[in-house]
Amino acid sequence: MKKIGIGYEDYKEFIDNDMYYIDKTMLINDVVEKGGKVTLFTRPRRFGKTLALSMLRTFFEFEYDRDGNPIEKKKYFEGKKIMDAPEKILSMMGKYPVIKLSLKSAKQPNFQNAFMKLREEIISEFERHAYLEKSEILSEEKKETFKSFYKNAFAWADRRYESKEEEKEDFSKEVGRYSTALKTLSECLKMHHNENVIILLDEYDVPLENAYYEGFYKEMVGFIRSLFESALKTNDALERAVITGCLRISKESIFTGLNHLKINSILDVTFSEGFGFTETETEHMLIDYGLESNIPEVKEWYDGYLFGNKEIYNPWSVINYVDSIVNDARKFPRPFWANTSSNQIIKDMIWHANDEMKQELDILINGGTIEKQIHEDITYDDIHESEDNLWNFLFFTGYMKKVSERRDDQNEEITYLTMRIPNIEIRSIYRNQISTWFEKQVKSEDRSVLHKAVLDGDTETIETYVSNLLAKSISTFDSEESFYHGFFLSLLYGVPNYMPQSNREEGDGRPDIVLYPNRPKDPAIIFEIKTRKKYNEMEDGLREAYDQIRDKQYEEGVFEDGYMGAVSYGICFCKKSCIVGAYGDYN
Repeated sequence: MKKIGIGYEDYKEFIDNDMYYIDKTMLINDVVEKGGKVTLFTRPRRFGKTLALSMLRTFFEFEYDRDGNPIEKKKYFEGKKIMDAPEKILSMMGKYPVIKLSLKSAKQPNFQNAFMKLREEIISEFERHAYLEKSEILSEEKKETFKSFYKNAFAWADRRYESKEEEKEDFSKEVGRYSTALKTLSECLKMHHNENVIILLDEYDVPLENAYYEGFYKEMVGFIRSLFESALKTNDALERAVITGCLRISKESIFTGLNHLKINSILDVTFSEGFGFTETETEHMLIDYGLESNIPEVKEWYDGYLFGNKEIYNPWSVINYVDSIVNDARKFPRPFWANTSSNQIIKDMIWHANDEMKQELDILINGGTIEKQIHEDITYDDIHESEDNLWNFLFFTGYMKKVSERRDDQNEEITYLTMRIPNIEIRSIYRNQISTWFEKQVKSEDRSVLHKAVLDGDTETIETYVSNLLAKSISTFDSEESFYHGFFLSLLYGVPNYMPQSNREEGDGRPDIVLYPNRPKDPAIIFEIKTRKKYNEMEDGLREAYDQIRDKQYEEGVFEDGYMGAVSYGICFCKKSCIVGAYGDYN
């Protein structure tokens, strides 16, 4: 079986190393026939955007080998779908100079560091085209301008300044100079090759997202805007450009005046198969690796996206799943995509959720849907401006799935989407973030009131305290006794002179929680927990807890351990409420 290229993003490596590749080469044809002068693709992270740009570069770029000879490109596309494209498309193979720039390295703690990383990427692209130094077509003046962007470029960072003002002014000049670097490189490449240039920009919104969270958003927006304007708007050497990112960002005028910009998002029908795996592609891959019986499991975990009108699977998760099962058939599905970033947007939403958002999260976690107005012209500055903006971010970045859409009856420019959580993998992200948030909420509470009530046998106060705390939560784990068990156990740490133990054998069974005293005269305190799905069944749950305490002889077991007394409580949880009873009152 072919090697699965996990983490590989260079198209040539897939071909040179004969790795498993799901053929997306018709994207080349579609970019030419259906794209704009500048085409922006917005797709969730890890859905194949970087590999797609690498494939486009491999196809279009005129390249030299180490000996200065042109590289034959057909070997990289033999047997691929693109070879059935019209001659018009095939004639573009290996025809154009290409500039490819990734902006993801700009994930830095401040603007200067972020700019320096982008500057390094730009310098590397100049170095990749260093053959222009020896061009017989470029003028000496043009060659000097070209060389100035990468020859001794890093000397600037080592300069010493007499004042902060002087350093700041010099830094500002450097930012301004590199904001036009791609246009300069384009002009040099066009002169040398006598062909316009194709520009490929990957992860254009990463610097903006990072800058938003790190607090230098305006500075980064200014630089990216200038870089894009010079490269994409006022660049006569531009043949076409393809840009990728997770979000369409236009309000802050990143794409000011780009009348030739064509934006393609997950809502659009065109290019719907270009990113991610279709159902057919996923099933073929599973069959190729002898995993036909795993198709339902993969669908449940990693399917659920809708790009245009095409059902799409998460490609990163699918390939990781196949690789893990091929190497160890005992492995279970895991949230592979969830572990590729901090999931900061989800964390922000949950930690700042108001009561309405908590209710909506309850609905979603339990498999339901919500309807929200959709709009693509959003910015990172807008995230917390309204609740709808946050849901838009979640939708376009892959944390929600479109179920259906409708137009507003009064205003046809307004569209509403019915959305749900796509699959088990994404649901696990919500659940984990909710669990982390709730644990912090619990730890921040003053538990002395609860602890006193437990020691005093005050069941009413126990009930009120726990129910009030649950009321602040999100009903992620309704009816899961394990959640309530862990939640209540965490509340009991710190009871004076007691140590909580979970599921320790006593009598003829294992009570859920026992508080064991440090002092011999104090009683052990036993808790048996039950859950019910309906409020009118909670009393029945409490009786079941009492019966278990009696039938399993928990108190007798405590006495046999040498403790001098025992107090037992039954607790029944339902959603965000609980009822508490003392076993002695029942018995």
